[in-house]
Amino acid sequence: MPRNKKTRFIRHRPPANLYKPSGVPGRELERCTLTLDGYEALRLADYEGLSQQEVAKRLGVSRPTVSRILAEARGAVARALVEGRALVIEGGPVDYRPPWRGRNGRRRRRGHGGK
Repeated sequence: MPRNKKTRFIRHRPPANLYKPSGVPGRELERCTLTLDGYEALRLADYEGLSQQEVAKRLGVSRPTVSRILAEARGAVARALVEGRALVIEGGPVDYRPPWRGRNGRRRRRGHGGK
């Protein structure tokens, strides 16, 4: 039985959750899914130009995990573009709170017992 996926922290929701080829009704298209953590990893690495290490820190996961997330996300985008599919952005183990903030949304103080 596989382990549960660690929660990934994302700061930006996509401006839209569905992209499709123009001129084709959505009900006629096959769909590819891009997870929210994949979207955020693509945004940070490819759009903002951050290193995988920096992306890992922002998402709250390891660098090898970021590499896997990016590979899956790039694959989904490529399939949608090459095969003319609709790209749906949804799902994934995400939380909209950045990892450096506490449960109440306040910034954690470092070096003072973690409180």
